[in-house]
Amino acid sequence: MTSTALLTDHYELTMLQAALHSGAAQRHCVFEVFARRLPEGRRYAVVAGTGRLVEAVHAFRFGDAEIERLRAADVVDSQTLDYLSGYRFSGDISGYAEGECYFPESPLLIVEGTFAESVLLETVLLSILNHDCAIASAASRMTNAAGGRPCIEMGSRRTHEWAAVAAARAAYIAGFATTSNLEAGRTHGIPTAGTSAHAFTLLHDDERTAFEAQVASMGPGTTLLVDTYDVPAAVSLAVEVAGVGLGAVRLDSGDLLVQAREVRAQLDGLGARATRIIVTSDLDEHAIAALAAAPVDAYGIGTCLVTGSGAPTAGLVYKLVAREDHAGHLVDVAKQSKDKVTVGGRKWARRRLNARGQAEAEIIGIGEMPDAGGDGRALMADLIREGEIVVDLTLEAARKRYEQSLAELPARALQLSRGEPVIPTIFENGHR
Repeated sequence: MTSTALLTDHYELTMLQAALHSGAAQRHCVFEVFARRLPEGRRYAVVAGTGRLVEAVHAFRFGDAEIERLRAADVVDSQTLDYLSGYRFSGDISGYAEGECYFPESPLLIVEGTFAESVLLETVLLSILNHDCAIASAASRMTNAAGGRPCIEMGSRRTHEWAAVAAARAAYIAGFATTSNLEAGRTHGIPTAGTSAHAFTLLHDDERTAFEAQVASMGPGTTLLVDTYDVPAAVSLAVEVAGVGLGAVRLDSGDLLVQAREVRAQLDGLGARATRIIVTSDLDEHAIAALAAAPVDAYGIGTCLVTGSGAPTAGLVYKLVAREDHAGHLVDVAKQSKDKVTVGGRKWARRRLNARGQAEAEIIGIGEMPDAGGDGRALMADLIREGEIVVDLTLEAARKRYEQSLAELPARALQLSRGEPVIPTIFENGHR
């Protein structure tokens, strides 16, 4: 097990050191992860990264190598190093389950434990959630714009090598069909796909030789890239080489709307009516929507997906909302600084639904959640209890949850135009 303990910020450990010296380190505390707002113009967002998060917490251990690094860099004193050498998160974590849609102020994660064990998790939790939620939220907009046509994740070359694996996972939760990333396939069981790039065509003496080599290797059901030179000539050659059973052709440049129509007509005229058309080339949700009327069968999406389509972070924060006082009672605490006021207290959340099962509001309260009755459903799930993972980590469960959560939202949630969150966030008892 590779330690995640140093995937954190220096000041987490110096806070721990000072708290150990003050005697406050063992106070019971409640931390909360939430977004003050969604990325500008977005109507909803999607939770992803929870499965990676709980595993990162489980691997948050300071072994000999980590302790020696902290000692050599003089990050903290010997008392703190002694504490860290035995560190294990033994508290509880609950929150929105992976695949759930969320809104401003939604308590995505509640972390309960001593200050010492909970504060250390801030950076790694936010690193995972801010990235994965941003990717899943962008992926959701793309898959909805695609209208049921498959989306292929192919952004590995446009981001950090391990961010690419996480991005493929988050995109899969939000409806992407496959990924080009083999590590994502191995680690997360996501279906992988891919055939060839322009380099393969350019390698050969001519396009015919390249097509013949690919078909001989992969069979006529392969996808041939037809825009290296002249598209109409390549389409004719592709059908000549592979036959009318050619699996697909891929377009990666030019006016995709016009080209897709021209290629479809050409394929049909050649008798290759079942041959699919796959388009790539820096697609985002708006470009995909613009191709809705085109005879396109699938989309390959890279750069815009792995950068969150203009919102590369979800803007989530990790704040202390309650802590034990000198009498042993849990008291609410909150920031009061300008523009960054928080709401103290341990939160609960449910989604209010109307008689048709459509979401009307995100209801957030403090303390014990009352009986939701017939107008809503609870949103919080146990993720870790007494340090042990208790949540279903399968991606199929997350994909199903995503589909169900999105289906609850009003239809205007799927509009790509800039807008406000599609349902309001309401704090019970006037806390906000």
